[in-house]
Amino acid sequence: MGLRRSLTRSLSALPFILPGLILFLLFVIGPMAHSLRMSFYDWKIVHPENSVWVGLENYARALNDPIFRRAVLNTLAYTLVTVPGQIAAGLLVAVLLDQSIRGRAFFRVAYYLPVITSWVIVSLLFEYMFVGQAGLVNFILRDVLHVIRDNIRWLADPILVFVPIDLLGIWKGVGWTAIILLAGLQTIPQHLHEAAAVDGAGPVSRFRYLTFPLLRPTLVFLLVVLTIGGLNAYISNLLITNGGDPLDLTHFVLTLMYEATFTKLDFGYGSAISYLLTVFVFVISVVQIRLLRRQVAF
Repeated sequence: MGLRRSLTRSLSALPFILPGLILFLLFVIGPMAHSLRMSFYDWKIVHPENSVWVGLENYARALNDPIFRRAVLNTLAYTLVTVPGQIAAGLLVAVLLDQSIRGRAFFRVAYYLPVITSWVIVSLLFEYMFVGQAGLVNFILRDVLHVIRDNIRWLADPILVFVPIDLLGIWKGVGWTAIILLAGLQTIPQHLHEAAAVDGAGPVSRFRYLTFPLLRPTLVFLLVVLTIGGLNAYISNLLITNGGDPLDLTHFVLTLMYEATFTKLDFGYGSAISYLLTVFVFVISVVQIRLLRRQVAF
């Protein structure tokens, strides 16, 4: 009887979820399955029937490609810089916005504005600011602060070019991170703060031993989501480095995948790169599930 009742409830819900399920299968699962198939072929985009089965050759080629390995290191370095930067800056902003200050709603909107600005516009703006000859950053460092004598060629150096890219990633994500952390701060019962204050705990101690532990689920969520976002960084690198300049040393995984797929029309290799990234993102998701299951411990 219990099984029949569960089956009846499931069948009654089916008409409501079926349209969305069909769209999901057609536009998400279908393309993913086709891309996975392509990754095992030397895919011919004009005549797919002439595609040659190569098995795991595209995956082995990617793992042995020094440009791919450099792209992986660049992507990981970007993630390791921008994720802690966004969380640290977002936490500071969230704590400030959680205070009783005049114009608090205005400041919340102001800090969130970078999140809704176009990636294309702000990427080009940061590129202009870091231009080696007439950029705003060089002007401030040389003519205002007098800390350098000659202009720094930010965009021509395969290491320094990540300075504007990383700063842009942090600046763009602080507002969203602050909003999530602010929501977490406001779920902490006020009586816990009052009890800690009565016991003689100062602001720093309350934050360390009360606020921070209770924010741990929110911080874990942000850590995982921002890490996945960092691994999928694309637009800023594509525009600022022109997709890997100089000498393919500044690629991210997604820009290399785009170049292989749509510039060199090597669809099998590009699909293999995308699935290598997918596997890594899947591992991160598993870590997220395990961490979020843990209980808050003081």
